[in-house]
Amino acid sequence: MVAFSAREAVSAVSPLLGPIGQDLHLDAVATGTLGMLPTAGFAVMGFLALPLLRRIQLEHLLLVSILLTTCGQVGRALGWNIPAFLVFTMIAMLGIGLVNVVIPPLLMKYFPDKTGILAALHITLLGVSTAVAAQSAIPLGSLYGWRFSIGIWAAFSVVAAIPWLILLIAKRAVDQSKTFLSHDRLSPPKSAIKPWRSSIGWGAALIFAGCSSNTFAALTWLPVVLIDREMSQETAGSMLALYSILALPVGLIVPLLVTRMPRPLPVAILFVVAFAIGYGGIIFAPPASAALWVAIAGLGQGAYSFAFTMINKRTRTQTGSGALSGFSQGVGYALASIGPLVFGLLHHPGDGWLPSFCMLGAWLLVLSVGAMMVNKPRVLEDASRGTALH
Repeated sequence: MVAFSAREAVSAVSPLLGPIGQDLHLDAVATGTLGMLPTAGFAVMGFLALPLLRRIQLEHLLLVSILLTTCGQVGRALGWNIPAFLVFTMIAMLGIGLVNVVIPPLLMKYFPDKTGILAALHITLLGVSTAVAAQSAIPLGSLYGWRFSIGIWAAFSVVAAIPWLILLIAKRAVDQSKTFLSHDRLSPPKSAIKPWRSSIGWGAALIFAGCSSNTFAALTWLPVVLIDREMSQETAGSMLALYSILALPVGLIVPLLVTRMPRPLPVAILFVVAFAIGYGGIIFAPPASAALWVAIAGLGQGAYSFAFTMINKRTRTQTGSGALSGFSQGVGYALASIGPLVFGLLHHPGDGWLPSFCMLGAWLLVLSVGAMMVNKPRVLEDASRGTALH
């Protein structure tokens, strides 16, 4: 339920940039800023994760994340000008960013022997929710207005909070914590786990930077690019939904595959190639074939599944998972946040968006380097202990 409610706030807006822009007078800079807010919000929560995880129970952090997401979505639907719209969007993205950080250690805490299949389920539902919001944006906006279309998804966040509230009220979370303390007894002291001193930490960060800069640039700008190529607004929204839904099959398969591979680098390279081929088709092929190229590029989103799964694959404890999750997402999303903004700024009328997509190609190289750095079969706790000895 948390996964299904964690991405609508990202994909529900871009199909409606036309009517939103007419009401709020969005220009290219404001649109680019809007596009970078998801990765910026995710980065902020990544950097805050380590101190938060040391002081606050995971389940409480999850409820805070849901509250932020709900308030942000409702607030921006009521936004009366560009600053208000952007501020409330940022609040929603901070909530989603906190979800991103908390989920890996939660999976390690409650399901230490099933992190692969639970990660697959989580990522699959992220893809479903992203696609549903994108596909529904224009129809809901046409019927009830863009404010309703982007605000209604807050209801799913409220529903997602209910079982966690029940869990805490019944004090089951405390019992579960006591039950699973044994899983973290072998963990080195928290001060000894320093992902920034390990190639595992930096490699995971570069993977998040590479895949997120591409994904969120597409979630922000893909409809605009296709409309610029003379596609209708509604069809462009459907193309964004197609792009988003392609995260579903790869999200289901990749974690199950990667957890069984000692060196999963070839999987990451496949996603880099998919992104590159899809972009080439979107730029150079006739617009009538856009669905094919959007679908191929959409398969590249499996890189996020790869990055998410590698957090628990390259750690053995809840503490290590939380440290790697926070650091890699904090640094990765901070780097990726410039992608959607620069994508828009690089575009000039008549250039066919080629400079913008070349910038995304550079981020694919970053993704590849990161995948190489985490390819060696080892875990962060051992790497951190070895660093401390030196």
